[in-house]
Amino acid sequence: MVPTRRLLVAIDGPAGSGKSTLAYGLAEALSLPYVNTGLMYRALTHRALAAGVDTDDEPGLATLLEEMDFGLDGGPPATLSIDGGLPGDDLTARDVEGAVSAVARHPEVRRLMADRQRELGRHGAVMEGRDIGSVVFPDADVKIFLDASAEERVGRRAAERIGAKGVERELTARDALDSRTNPFVPAPEAVRIDNTGKAPEETLQEALRIVRARAGVEP
Repeated sequence: MVPTRRLLVAIDGPAGSGKSTLAYGLAEALSLPYVNTGLMYRALTHRALAAGVDTDDEPGLATLLEEMDFGLDGGPPATLSIDGGLPGDDLTARDVEGAVSAVARHPEVRRLMADRQRELGRHGAVMEGRDIGSVVFPDADVKIFLDASAEERVGRRAAERIGAKGVERELTARDALDSRTNPFVPAPEAVRIDNTGKAPEETLQEALRIVRARAGVEP
């Protein structure tokens, strides 16, 4: 499937709903860059923890962010690069997981991140993360809100992190923290997909049908 023009597809949804899998699949199918904006917040969180900058220090976090470089590299599809390299496993460490919502709650951090995200998506992309369809690209061609049952989201996270304990507790806490920053309300015009019990390929095909209907993309 090749897009007739450069599209901006925004994907939102709670942690563990399968946003990354869907977004990457769509980017590959549509020949667009894939941008995981959550990794941008995780990268800032990792930098702050390493530098000893408190998650309550909004000016300090903003200064760190201004020193970071985000780009697109590799592919296809091209994906997010951070300071000239691809994101590493250190961004999914439990200390980062536990602090990223606290970092992301600051208005100045979100404003600066939105500027970076608009630059990354200005030539078209599949972008996943909070605010994409409502704040960063309110004029996105297609907006998808991906959801799944709490039980399934916990199971997916547990499968990703074999041997990790307390996944359900951590996911519940993450949902609560995220909802304080941005309530889990789909962006205007977003199409909701509930992928509970669905295979990734099934979810991808449903999303492609939505893209085709909303943006006039032909297979």
